[in-house]
Amino acid sequence: MQTKRIADKIIHYKEKGMRVFATSSFQTNSVVLLHIISRTDPGIPIYFINTGFHFPETIRYKDEITRLLKIRVIDLLPHVPKNMQRSPAGDLMFTFDPDYCCFLNKVQPVEALLEQYDVWINGVRADQNSNRGNFSEEARTKHNTLRYHPLLDWSSQDMKNYIELYSLPSHPLEEKGYKSIGCEPCTRPVNGDDARDGRWAGLKKTECGLHIG
Repeated sequence: MQTKRIADKIIHYKEKGMRVFATSSFQTNSVVLLHIISRTDPGIPIYFINTGFHFPETIRYKDEITRLLKIRVIDLLPHVPKNMQRSPAGDLMFTFDPDYCCFLNKVQPVEALLEQYDVWINGVRADQNSNRGNFSEEARTKHNTLRYHPLLDWSSQDMKNYIELYSLPSHPLEEKGYKSIGCEPCTRPVNGDDARDGRWAGLKKTECGLHIG
């Protein structure tokens, strides 16, 4: 595993005076990138995209990992309050327009961050879906921020091996069949090998929007 190469790349960005941040959903396998960052520069801000719809287990797991790794975690909140994310009948946005729900609660807050930083570190992997399989290790956003995908070529087995090597704690929902964990209303446990089958089940939606375009 190229953990030294990842660390060297992050240090290179910092030495060039680039402003670096990371995002994390604190879901299954998130702990790998968080552990690498903690061993490289624990002062790098890690933004938890707090949609307000996360499982209670995810919030507890975030707190546990933050304490364990001594990392700098910042809650990133939506700009639009939940009482304005409803239909005229009072239904929350995710029940009738999940794409716009993701935009308001994930994409819009991160887009504001991209105007403040030079490098965005995130943990997408090519084996997660066909969209991410087309990614390169580095890419520019429309804000000219550099996206860095250090784990792009890692497999599920690589992630598992790393977690076992360092005896890192697992997300508590894993043992209940949740292999990819997002917001509670839009996440289900899965029986098969495709972890992301449990996200937006029954819809053609496969991405929240952060990793498209």
